[in-house]
Amino acid sequence: MPAYRNKENGSWYVMTNYTEVAGEHKQKCKRGFTTKREALEWERKFQMQRDGNLNMTFADFVEIYDRDMRNRLKRSSLKTKKNIIEGRILPYFGKKKLNEITAKDVRQWQNEMLAYRDENGNPYSSSYLKTLHNQLSAIFNYAVKNYDLHSNPAAKVGNMGTEERKEMLFWTKEEYLKFSEVMMDKPMSYYAFQMLYWTGMREGELLALTPADFDFEKGTVRVNKTYQRLDGQDMITSPKTKKSNRIIQMPEFLCTEMQEFIKMQYGLKETDRVFTVTKHYLHHEMERGAKEAGVKRIRIHDLRHSHISLLIDMGFSAVAIADRVGHESIEITYRYAHLFPSQQQEMARQLDSLNKEGD
Repeated sequence: MPAYRNKENGSWYVMTNYTEVAGEHKQKCKRGFTTKREALEWERKFQMQRDGNLNMTFADFVEIYDRDMRNRLKRSSLKTKKNIIEGRILPYFGKKKLNEITAKDVRQWQNEMLAYRDENGNPYSSSYLKTLHNQLSAIFNYAVKNYDLHSNPAAKVGNMGTEERKEMLFWTKEEYLKFSEVMMDKPMSYYAFQMLYWTGMREGELLALTPADFDFEKGTVRVNKTYQRLDGQDMITSPKTKKSNRIIQMPEFLCTEMQEFIKMQYGLKETDRVFTVTKHYLHHEMERGAKEAGVKRIRIHDLRHSHISLLIDMGFSAVAIADRVGHESIEITYRYAHLFPSQQQEMARQLDSLNKEGD
């Protein structure tokens, strides 16, 4: 449709017709364009996106992808996606037609990412390169599945980089007890670390806890949300995975300690956060405590590893541990296999006995 000029201020606008999914015919008006060309370009882009025309630019298609993902992903995940797409993908693919991007284009982009060096001469990490490729491939997969793009050129090329697992550190019970003793000078820190070590919950899960989550008669704590700070705002969202929604049975001593700690906080409401500190605060306290206690420095998340390794040492199964910490049992088996006692000799002994029975 043609563009029109606003006689009052000289700007341009367009009126365009389109059909909703349900078959309802509608008209959209978009105003405020400086030139007629800008107005017509907006209308062209709008109609191509409405029709799912794969002749649109990659950047225009990313807008469709972004709108859909907003309804399905957490804000933190969306922010990560946006940073990767805008910073590493759109500068290369943005102006290319979606249906004209080839495996060769993806390969050239990979080579640019592999050749990148920062001001100190450092390349992207192997795991970051893998993340970049996965995001590009996810956009093409979305186009294949929902808009009938014939194939995913990123899949044809194959990934770059590999996932790097960070070294898994943990404290023994003796190391943790040394650490916790020096934490007693700050009740908020002491009780926070008690919960992290003796329940194995995640840092965000701890910081989202409210008094209503504790059932001191049953000795349990409920995990059904997580805390994070984004763009200067406190955010309480759903947990990391469905499996993360769980009830954790606390040891009796921890139940008593938490009951006392909550009573210590005057005016604390049932829906208030129990631990009103930041992740930065906990990291600082972790460093202070480790130094004063003379134990090795580990990350906050390593307290979760410490809890799991303690339960493995106590003889609990991967399934039981997974239920407690909100993991899949296969992930516990895979990530902590080196900590489980080897049953190879017992297997061999029983196989030998079985064979002898047939003699």
